[in-house]
Amino acid sequence: MDWKQNSLTERLGIQYPIFQAPMAGGLTTPELISWVSNCGGLGNMGAGYMMPDDIRADIKKVRELTNRPFGINLFVPDCDVSAKAEDISAMCTVLERYSSELGMAEKPLLPEKDYALLYKKQLAVLMEERVPVCSFTFGIPDNADISELKKQGTMIFGTATNVNEAVEWEEAGADIIVVQGSEAGGHRGTFQKEESGMIGSMALIPQAADAVSCPVAAAGGIMDARGIAAAMILGAEGVQLGTAFLTCRESGAHPLYKQALLNARKDRTAVTKAFSGKPARGIHNRFMKEMKGVQALPYPLQNDMTAPVRKHAAKLERPEFMSLWAGQGMGMAEEVTVKELMSKLVKGTEALLDK
Repeated sequence: MDWKQNSLTERLGIQYPIFQAPMAGGLTTPELISWVSNCGGLGNMGAGYMMPDDIRADIKKVRELTNRPFGINLFVPDCDVSAKAEDISAMCTVLERYSSELGMAEKPLLPEKDYALLYKKQLAVLMEERVPVCSFTFGIPDNADISELKKQGTMIFGTATNVNEAVEWEEAGADIIVVQGSEAGGHRGTFQKEESGMIGSMALIPQAADAVSCPVAAAGGIMDARGIAAAMILGAEGVQLGTAFLTCRESGAHPLYKQALLNARKDRTAVTKAFSGKPARGIHNRFMKEMKGVQALPYPLQNDMTAPVRKHAAKLERPEFMSLWAGQGMGMAEEVTVKELMSKLVKGTEALLDK
């Protein structure tokens, strides 16, 4: 089978159907994104938490480093997020024991943010910059926004964690659907009932590929050529790798984070809401263990509450309080450059599928 030339690579104008996952929180540097695109794949910026001006600045840097297609990912906000004052106060008390252990002067509090307004401003930048690809997680944007993006030539990627979400995305006009198996690191992209979004890649890929007519890209647990070949055989036309790119030299992951992934042979991952309020898979650590059973605030309130503790823990080199997102294939992570990883993925997949 010719895995390289299909409707997905043709639509995107890329050489290989390999995407680097858009991981938020400063992990996807312009260098990482551009190297992936320059090597024939699709680099993606995780812009969910970024300020609009920072997104614009990073787009400029990426364009200076590559003339090939790249993508930007945004989080579709839930406009009805709120929490009771007593629940916020209770979470402040819980987090205070960690902030005091870390010697933080300020006590945990919930910053006031207008999430819907931030998203609108982020989206405005993507429209003004006419980015090649725009992907969305946690929901489907308004029809008007999708139409406007498509009108200016932007390709739309949707994130789905079950077949129904994939069908909804196709109906909304997605050009490509990224189906995220439960093995994936980081946040579940689920926008229906949480429990509906924990299907493994092996079951999800063929069912989603059968249910929609647009190309499907597989995400979750793919770390090497064997994973790519398996995803293609199951019906995907492309793959998206996150954890594999985290340990690349060009990634913006904290050195401690990279080390944790590279040493993770015996560690295990777990899905937790402790850090952000949404289910997310990461390396099991003390914070996740101690927060088990504690009712987290809804996303993104919990995320904003724990952010100062996580940042301070990183400064003090205390990984037990950091969100070390990782997929279940993390034991295969290697310390490489993007160029080395892409070459290995392409050559290995060719050897397996071009036989």
